[in-house]
Amino acid sequence: MVLMALAISVSAQEKTSIEVPQWVKNIKFSGYGMLQYQGQDPEGNHSNTFNLRLARFILDGKIADFDWRAQIQGTNVTGPGQPTVQLVDLYAEWRKYPEFKVRAGQFKRAFTYENPTHPITQGWYSYAMVVNNLSAFGDRTGEKSSGGRDIGLQIQGDLFPNANNRRLLHYQVGVYNGEGVNEKDKDNRKDIIGGLWVMPVKGLRIGAFGWTGSRGNMLDPNTGEKISMEKNRYALSAEYDLNEYTFRAEYIHSEGWGAAAAGNNNREIDYSKGNKADGWYAFGIVPVIKSKLHAKARYQCYRQTKEWNTSKTMYEVGLNYFFTKNLQLNAEYARVNDRTIANPDKHNYNFVDVELDFRF
Repeated sequence: MVLMALAISVSAQEKTSIEVPQWVKNIKFSGYGMLQYQGQDPEGNHSNTFNLRLARFILDGKIADFDWRAQIQGTNVTGPGQPTVQLVDLYAEWRKYPEFKVRAGQFKRAFTYENPTHPITQGWYSYAMVVNNLSAFGDRTGEKSSGGRDIGLQIQGDLFPNANNRRLLHYQVGVYNGEGVNEKDKDNRKDIIGGLWVMPVKGLRIGAFGWTGSRGNMLDPNTGEKISMEKNRYALSAEYDLNEYTFRAEYIHSEGWGAAAAGNNNREIDYSKGNKADGWYAFGIVPVIKSKLHAKARYQCYRQTKEWNTSKTMYEVGLNYFFTKNLQLNAEYARVNDRTIANPDKHNYNFVDVELDFRF
């Protein structure tokens, strides 16, 4: 009986001392939500609405020298009442050396400073119009709204550390399907995107990006044929971000025909939009009360045919208030000049946006 009791005791101890693998211990769950009120008053088309802008749930982990991420998103990308839930990030990155990292899977394209910026940290009601249209959010090419992401392989690194071990040069090059999130390549041609920037002083970076590729299986309305639509783009970028002061400016130029409608996986070419587009933005966000209240101003313009008669310009001012580091209220007002509206007397109107953003 004593031997049996000892055996049962040892067995129970063995069952309760199962070792949890380190990679499981390294898994972190997080997420965030963005709640929005928005109103505008273009003549004859007034609107105001509450909106669920964005919700994301994130798993991050580490296995040996690899970091990995899986992220699911819910948003009204196709309009209120038509929410979309989709996988936006799924990748692993080998990070053993800061000079040479390799990332594979679905992730942000290596194009512009603003594209990879967190949507809450970015600080505005939306990414700049030119980034939305020319960096694969609601892209000009008609691909499904993808938050600037694609499936592919990327290498990147930081070189030339100074005496304070702050690295002075960053590079990144990626090869992608060119179709956006959760899409296979439609024409067996890959997009190649690269960026290079210098960081001469702490907080400052100045760089440039290039992008060449195509979107396959596009419908030519003139012939009824399915063709590949070329994409050739570049961006010039500058940013200063230190001690809660953020200033950023970018110019983006695109050559290649646009789709009949941006986003929503549209594949019909609209030749009336021309084969060139460009745009720019510049903004500043500064602390009024450190870690509590920030003031901001932004000027942005997007020209969908690289001509002023198709330009949309916004002059924006606002405040961001931080209840805590994980809960903030953002408010902004904009005066809009939209020359795509046919009647020139209706080009100008007002726009307001208020958001409550939280992280967990």
